[in-house]
Amino acid sequence: MDSPKINLFKDAYTLTSEDIVNQLNSDIEFGLKKKQTEERIKKFGKNQLPQKKPKSKWRVFIEQFFNPINYILAGAALLAFIFRDWVEGIAILIVILITVSIGFFMELQALRSLETLRKMGQVIANVLRNGEIIRIKASLLVPGDIMILESGDVVSADARLIEQENLKLKEAALTGESSHLEKNNEPLPEGTSIAEQSNMVFKGTLVTRGNGKAIVTATGAHTELGKIQQMGINVDQEITPLEKKLHHLSTRLIWLTLILASAITITGYIRGVDFVLMLETGIALAVASIPEGLLIVATIALARGMLRLSKKQVIIKKLEAVHTLGATNIICTDKTGTLTEDQMKVNTIVFDTASFQNVYPNNQEALKSLKDLDAFEKMMMASILCNNVNLTNKERHGDPVELALIEFAEYADYDPVSVQKNNPKELEKAFDSESKMMATINRHENKFNVHAKGAFESIAECCDTILKNGTTEKFENRDYWYQKVDDLASEGLRVLAFAHKISEEKPNRETMLQQLTFIGLIGFIDPAREDVKDTILTYKNAGISVVMMTGDHQGTAKKIAMEIGLLEPEAATDKVILGKDIPDMENLSEDDKIKLLNGLVFARVIPKQKLDILTLFQRNNNIVGMIGDGINDIPALKKADIGIAMGIRGTEAARESADVILKDDKFTSIELAIRQGRAIFENIRQFVVYLLSSNLAEIISVGIAALLNLPAPLLPLQILFLNLITDIFPALALGLGKGEIDIMDKPPRKPDEPIMTKELWNATIIYGLCITAGVLGITAYAHFVMNLAPNEINNMAFFTLLFAQLLNVFNMPKSHLSFFKNEVTLNPWIWYATIFCIFLTGVAYFTPPIAKALSLIPLSANKFGLVILFGFGSLALTQIIKRLKLVN
Repeated sequence: MDSPKINLFKDAYTLTSEDIVNQLNSDIEFGLKKKQTEERIKKFGKNQLPQKKPKSKWRVFIEQFFNPINYILAGAALLAFIFRDWVEGIAILIVILITVSIGFFMELQALRSLETLRKMGQVIANVLRNGEIIRIKASLLVPGDIMILESGDVVSADARLIEQENLKLKEAALTGESSHLEKNNEPLPEGTSIAEQSNMVFKGTLVTRGNGKAIVTATGAHTELGKIQQMGINVDQEITPLEKKLHHLSTRLIWLTLILASAITITGYIRGVDFVLMLETGIALAVASIPEGLLIVATIALARGMLRLSKKQVIIKKLEAVHTLGATNIICTDKTGTLTEDQMKVNTIVFDTASFQNVYPNNQEALKSLKDLDAFEKMMMASILCNNVNLTNKERHGDPVELALIEFAEYADYDPVSVQKNNPKELEKAFDSESKMMATINRHENKFNVHAKGAFESIAECCDTILKNGTTEKFENRDYWYQKVDDLASEGLRVLAFAHKISEEKPNRETMLQQLTFIGLIGFIDPAREDVKDTILTYKNAGISVVMMTGDHQGTAKKIAMEIGLLEPEAATDKVILGKDIPDMENLSEDDKIKLLNGLVFARVIPKQKLDILTLFQRNNNIVGMIGDGINDIPALKKADIGIAMGIRGTEAARESADVILKDDKFTSIELAIRQGRAIFENIRQFVVYLLSSNLAEIISVGIAALLNLPAPLLPLQILFLNLITDIFPALALGLGKGEIDIMDKPPRKPDEPIMTKELWNATIIYGLCITAGVLGITAYAHFVMNLAPNEINNMAFFTLLFAQLLNVFNMPKSHLSFFKNEVTLNPWIWYATIFCIFLTGVAYFTPPIAKALSLIPLSANKFGLVILFGFGSLALTQIIKRLKLVN
């Protein structure tokens, strides 16, 4: 039985590659045999990252029922069936089924989008087996396999390097660091951190240059990414703020309903009204006071927001996530690829007599000045000729810095293809980790040009002269240049030095680097995305804090933060915090806590620290969004109130863990989602106030009429009819509004702020009382002044209440807005809903069986005139109170 003896998952970097090959019973030239791979698949399992089992369709469907409002509606339906009100009971069940179906289909659509993205991310690996290099699914790799690595490959398992040539990897998915790391195959001491394990390659990282051969030491859950993924699985996902708020609101509604319905039933009985009638009325009011429209309107509003965002390349996996985005007051984000382009660009050029910053792109003035310098011409020739980017391919691949040099040369009006053609390469000294430089000999006419680029200390050792004002002088000011390199590095730039010489005779490999002339320096950076700065400003105006959390260098993080406006130039140093300076969260002092909560940039942080910082924000009453793309972001994505992953660049595991996926990878897309979320929450508030104030008017009208021994303004079936008409359509129309224009100029609501604040409860009561005044007003007028029969009084009160409730939607805008031009009057759905409700009422009035069931009788035009008058009177009364600033 094949049984590897090495502790595969811990100490591979401390051993020689020969030791590992022997202990894993593998062969460098032959690889594993078929029998060995079959045995190891059984022993170690497939090379797949741990993940929770995907939800089945049935589970997604069943989960839609677990909602506090659904529980209340089910109770209301049960009461309706107990008292044989079959129509109301069935209607409530239909409402539940509609809301559940909408939630189910929207979440199912998101899961299908995720599945499409998952299929895009399947990886193939090149492996040596049975003496042949074959291509296999990465999931079939086993410990002991010999992987063949080439530029552009995604590493499919953790592996110890056996051999390599100019190998560089981008490990941002694992460490968050944007720079590309050089690799070698020498053993390292115990305790070497993952970021410094230069003889290892890790699952999920990208080969950016060179090639190599490595022996797999860990697969699946035992890889470094697998361990981080497991950490994410173990993190408990937060209950969304909307779920918490709806639960709180529903609890209050239950108690309020029971108290009011019981009080009305008892009051009517004490006043001598038939007990059975009052009990039926009390139950009808209890059913009516529960806003079954709340859940369906909230669901449709969220679903519509979800569809709107999907057209903007934003996939929302759960309906509630739309609302949570609107409540977010802190956004934590990775740097590389999210705030930056994830591509190296030329930023700074330094010569002995001149220095130029932010030279690319869109700096024609600097470019014009550069072209006047002889040194610039020589630097560009070195950039193009001492470069291994394949210019014949339409899609260029290669070292990011070399790609940046070619891109900048083209920007400066050079034709790299022609330059290389006119200066054929005679000899190349390839870059390696020891010399830290690259050099080429290129023939031009009858002369030979040597071009070199690399680390300053390496280039400086080969130079005895420097180019100054177009002439060559002795290279004496080295200390100045060392300081210049340090200054550029402290700003987060990656620095390359350039040198050249012209020779009549072709130099050999030993003499080509002797007596070079130093040209100057180029500083590279992964630049900030152009649209990020404006988005950061929008967030600031909206009261949202953006926090950068990256595994990259402090200098790089700080420079990008200043470019995008996240940090002011004079920002206090305590706004930038290094991972090594973050104390243990269990022993956090008050000063440390304040410092972390005020931090805007966290550099050199590991996944656990990201998770700890995010948790600290949440514990201090913040709604936190997390943007990430790598597996190193998974724990934080799961823990955040709203996890946001990149659709193109993001790893499959990151997309699985997130609540929101940005298909276009644009940071600016989140601003659209937050705007949508805020608008939806304000719409939810509006229709909750509308529903509760309308239902409250029904309860108070019936209660006061019973107390004063007036004719009943409403009968049980009339109450339930009103509930079906005005609880659904006008409220739904409010839910489809676009929101206030200045919604992103306001600070986010407090995380613990309920749907119904004290101010909104006051508004609800006042709106309800104003409607009640209209209903009782017409009841009293018809009874005492017109001396009408009880059934006529009842009908006039019923139609007045219905009309006043329809007009109640125009009370919803804030008092500082124009009554005639606001988000309600400009919402076409409001007008459609109003006309439709009047149409349904007309159908009921003119259809004898329905009219008989509702106790409706023919009324004269004069009486309908009074209905309209008292209905508008309730609206006018409310508006007077609002203009007096007694309610907002």
